[in-house]
Parts: sequence; C-alpha cells; structure tokens
Amino acid sequence: MNKKHLAAYVAVAALFGVMGGIVAINKKEPAPVTTTMADTGGAAHSAVDKFYAQSLNDLKGQPQALAQWKGKPLLVNFWATWCTPCVQEMPELSHLADEEAGRQGEKRFNVIGIGIDSPTNLSEFAEKLKIAYPLYVGGMGGTELSRELGNKQGGLPFTVLIGADGQVIKTYLGKLKFDELRADLAQLKG
Repeated sequence: MNKKHLAAYVAVAALFGVMGGIVAINKKEPAPVTTTMADTGGAAHSAVDKFYAQSLNDLKGQPQALAQWKGKPLLVNFWATWCTPCVQEMPELSHLADEEAGRQGEKRFNVIGIGIDSPTNLSEFAEKLKIAYPLYVGGMGGTELSRELGNKQGGLPFTVLIGADGQVIKTYLGKLKFDELRADLAQLKG
C-alpha cells in the first residue's frame, strides 16, 4: 500500500468518525413507552393481586410481604445494576421518593424498587448511591413479575404506577421522563 492510498483511507476513516460524532450528538433519547391497563370497574387487577401476594427479600436478606404497600398509590421500579438507563434514573427517582417522604402532611404515594440482579450486586449498588426507597431482590423471577404487570417486552427499566385501589394506572418502559411522571403523580387520588 502506498502513501496515497493510506492517506485516502485515513481521510475516509476521519470523515466517518466525524459523521458518527455528529449523529451521536444529535441523537435523541427515545421516549419511554407508556401504557394504561383496562379499567376493571374499581376492582384490583388480578396481576396486582398476584403482586401483593408475593414476598421478596430486602437487601438484608429478610423476606418482606409486598402486601404492606397495599392501600396507598405505589410506584414500582424494576431495574438492574447492569442496565445503564436504570442506573441513570435511580438518583432522580431516589430524590423523588425522598421529597415525598419529607412532605408536610400525609404521603401521597410510596416508591419501591425490585432488582433483577444478585443480592450482592444490588446491596453494593444501593450502598454506593444511598437510595432513599426500599429495594427488594427480584432475581430472575422479578422479570416474570414485571411481565405480569404489563412489561410484554421484558425490558428494563420498567416502572408501574398502581393506584390505592389496586388499579394499574400507567406503566413506563424505558428511562423515566420525570416531568411526565410528576404530572401523573400529581393526579393521584390516594
């Protein structure tokens, strides 16, 4: 290969590098997929009943009944330490939970996280980031639990907003848009 060919290859490679950089800078993050489930006329969704019938270990290895969250709106976030969008949204989700806990008067909703990961990874991550809401170990069974609540694709992060009446109000697949989430939470009846 002579110097002319090498220079041409370098120029083409540089051009593709610049074009790739421009595309990356202008790339918009996809909006989360949001859905609502059919109204059941005031009865709890059967998937929510199954959810509340579960017990999951907390990060200390102690079993916790999810039924303890019944009767008040609940934001359930399915996540994993290896999921970049999950990790990116957790500090803001933690701030939201902390804000709600510090509210004057009665809390409007609770936030919990269900990790699709090993207990060790979840504990180390939560300790490092100082997450302000309860985290539970879902393991691989957590994926099935999220599917039952509407996560047909099985993707992460997946967040479910459950009303005090056991109705699934909305689901969010992908990184949360907090302005949309805050608007949804502001409309809660609880």
